[in-house]
Amino acid sequence: MIEVEGLYHSYTNDERYAVRNVSFNIKEGEIFGFLGPNGAGKSTTQKVLTGLLPLQKGSVKIASKDAGKPDSSFYNMIGVSFEQPNLYRKLTGLENLGYFAKMYDVPTEDPMELLRMVDLEEAASKRAGEYSKGMQQRLVFARSLINKPKIWFLDEPVSGLDPTTSATIKEIIRRKKKEGVTIFLTTHNMHIAEELCDRVAFIVAGEISLIDSPRNLKLRYGQKLVEVEYRLDGSVKKESFSLLQEADKAKLNSLIEKGTVETIHSKEATLEEIFIGVTGRELR
Repeated sequence: MIEVEGLYHSYTNDERYAVRNVSFNIKEGEIFGFLGPNGAGKSTTQKVLTGLLPLQKGSVKIASKDAGKPDSSFYNMIGVSFEQPNLYRKLTGLENLGYFAKMYDVPTEDPMELLRMVDLEEAASKRAGEYSKGMQQRLVFARSLINKPKIWFLDEPVSGLDPTTSATIKEIIRRKKKEGVTIFLTTHNMHIAEELCDRVAFIVAGEISLIDSPRNLKLRYGQKLVEVEYRLDGSVKKESFSLLQEADKAKLNSLIEKGTVETIHSKEATLEEIFIGVTGRELR
């Protein structure tokens, strides 16, 4: 559905590349996470894929269409949710969606239904400029669905949202995946990537370090550990034990046999820990 080969992009039109030799492909109905710290090249890549930046070098195909030469049919099939709200502030939430719906020549969603989906129905007649930052972000998210996109680009879709709203947004993303929508998700939030993505790419300084599923990455780079709280001399101790090292297994069995264990939990590496281990960079 999305094929990227040897993508380069420079904002200075020289060899100081913001994105360098980036290649990946995304299958139809897949959620593909593009993960990296701020300034890694995530948004630059997305802007090239969506036609907002010119294709300078490399090949980008979106549903077999050349992203370097976008036309109306290209924009009819994609939806884009930006991290920073870009709305007509003097128009109401409903008017914003209605305005954008008229830009497409394909069947569109009911604006009020989209507002209801992101819990903005009661604010439909309120000017977007009077919305809180979180409400504006939800409106941008809803707007990205107005043309019933087959390919959906999401940039930090839950950034700054409260847990309840984040859960709603994530459930909508899961539902769209089930409907066959292909989703390109850029984020530095490893938790949402673990929850939602079929595969992820790690990008640092404009270059991809690796591509794989979160599960495979945990199996490849994680350690098999259990975290145990046990009582010793009247106080509670916490310790991690490897399930692969004989000495650790023997000590753990001894604690279990003595009946001193109070809690025991499996402990797998997080995607963030793996990212730091593989790239040597923190997500900030």
